[in-house]
Amino acid sequence: MRIHREGYVHILIATILWMGLAWAAYELLYAQFSWLAYIITFILFLVWVWVVAFFRIPSRNFVHGENKIIAPADGKVVVIEETYESEYFNDNRLQVSIFMSPVNVHVNRNPVSGVIKYMKYHKGKYLVAWHPKSSTENERTTMVIGNDRGDILLRQIAGAMARRIKFYVEENDIVKQNEEFGFIRFGSRVDVFLPSGTKVNVNIGDNVKGGVTVLAHYE
Repeated sequence: MRIHREGYVHILIATILWMGLAWAAYELLYAQFSWLAYIITFILFLVWVWVVAFFRIPSRNFVHGENKIIAPADGKVVVIEETYESEYFNDNRLQVSIFMSPVNVHVNRNPVSGVIKYMKYHKGKYLVAWHPKSSTENERTTMVIGNDRGDILLRQIAGAMARRIKFYVEENDIVKQNEEFGFIRFGSRVDVFLPSGTKVNVNIGDNVKGGVTVLAHYE
């Protein structure tokens, strides 16, 4: 396991706060309320552990395959439905949405290899990630990867806690399956728009792993 570069500053801040507040609690409370000083220090330590864990990148054996569409993120499948995609395709697509809780790994990976045919960042609101309008009103990015088998649209969506979407690709970039394309801090969602009629390999409520779980197959 290693730590994502997006976490270096946050972990440094969390370390300084933990040490500083723990020292203050010891100085101010230990003489009369030692038990409270211990509790505060322990809670601060748990927060520090959570911050470090949030930016973890675990070691994995990635799944590859030209006909396979791999999960772009860790989390729970919350939507599988036919819907009208109005930003790029302007037609009906099969939407598969993955909700990433604050305890999930938040690296976003390319589900297929191909060329970035479209990339756009949108400023927006911070509705909870499962809100029906979050995909069109929240801070988000839209990315389309194209190859000989078709085009797939990916949408990173910031949630109520997530306040910063990071993406590392641009239009016309050539990308490889399972390579990192982005990161979202502190809770979020990724929507995947597949051709209508695509047979998916997951169900609503399933927990998936980025780079490992096969969401669907090309026809």
